[in-house]
Amino acid sequence: MLPKQQIAYIDIRASAHATEDPLKVEKAIQNLLSTTDSSQPLIFQKTSCTGHYGNPIILFTAKLEDKVVLQTVLEKICKNLSSLDKEDLRQNFQLHIEKTNLYLRFDKQSALQGIDKFSQIDPIHLRIHFKSQTYLQITELLKQKGLLS
Repeated sequence: MLPKQQIAYIDIRASAHATEDPLKVEKAIQNLLSTTDSSQPLIFQKTSCTGHYGNPIILFTAKLEDKVVLQTVLEKICKNLSSLDKEDLRQNFQLHIEKTNLYLRFDKQSALQGIDKFSQIDPIHLRIHFKSQTYLQITELLKQKGLLS
């Protein structure tokens, strides 16, 4: 049997390149993680970086730890992700999981439009850290939530 609170936290990371509007990147992240139960806005740490060719990059990072929000975000992702992305995750699950962490990458442009879609190119990175779960327990939880079949 799985414990009641399975998720410890979710780390969020995304970057805004020189050609991107940082406010739109922030909005895309908010759209991806938005929940009706969220009473607190997501607070980002913004770090200015320099790219390989000297171009400015803003790195957005945040951490979700509220128990209700964690469950709601996971349920939202499970509900809104397309069957094709779920099938891709199922087929490549070993590439997305390491110890008690599930790594997911979402398309920024789609998230800005309110669509949850996987992408490997310049994505919004999520690391979902599960509390003391085994690989089998995480797999079972994600099956129960509808993310894996």
